[in-house]
Amino acid sequence: MIHPLTRANEEALCALETRARSGVSARTLKEALESDTQEVLGYHDGTVLTGYALVTRLPFEAELQAIGVLPERRGEGMGRALLQAVIVQARAWQSERVLLEVRAGNLAAITLYERLGFGIDGRRKGYYPAIEAAGREDALLMSRGL
Repeated sequence: MIHPLTRANEEALCALETRARSGVSARTLKEALESDTQEVLGYHDGTVLTGYALVTRLPFEAELQAIGVLPERRGEGMGRALLQAVIVQARAWQSERVLLEVRAGNLAAITLYERLGFGIDGRRKGYYPAIEAAGREDALLMSRGL
């Protein structure tokens, strides 16, 4: 089940992000839970928070900031469900499109985004620090019209 998270979910959300490693700080998550222009959507399996998506409302667009799923639960469709919920939220905000950026090497995420209608708009060279190797990794800029 997916629903908006609140401050009451802060501890579980931060614990999830520690394991999901989406690159979002605990401070950013806390601020998002308190923000009028951001929504944190949580995926619960029973009483356990197993995934989340953070989306920001911009003047004419919505921007996906992060999707995090427990590593042992990846590949079960939670990322897809969360992204669909982000699209629903963006429509509720009357956004014209949803924006996101993704590591160029994250083929699973890119495939998911493309399957849900996102296209590549551009590339930021050397945007991300490398995860395992020396150097930096490009970011792909993607969007989907609503």
